[in-house]
Amino acid sequence: MPLLDAIPHIRGLRGRPRRRSRWLFADRGYDFDKYRRLVRDRGITPKIARRGRPYDSGPGKTCWVVERTFARPHRFKRLRTRYEKRADRHLGLLQHACNGGCLRRLRTSF
Repeated sequence: MPLLDAIPHIRGLRGRPRRRSRWLFADRGYDFDKYRRLVRDRGITPKIARRGRPYDSGPGKTCWVVERTFARPHRFKRLRTRYEKRADRHLGLLQHACNGGCLRRLRTSF
């Protein structure tokens, strides 16, 4: 819940900025009534996947996109095991891996 409280203001077109998002997507690990109630008390609609349901239903489709995006740079062993001790070199390698993924995506789209 501290993470939800730390969300910055969400800019909109006009008026007072929204403090919180409208929805919260989460995986099956958060499928407890306690979490649903705490999220609803903050004015957010919980979209939490239910246990015992098929994996390709509900908010799992949305969560999978985020997890896949984080997993793509970890295909490279040097990034996955973090050989670099300096943060600037690791960041450079991470940016290089992301640029390679974007380039690969652009090549297939044209």
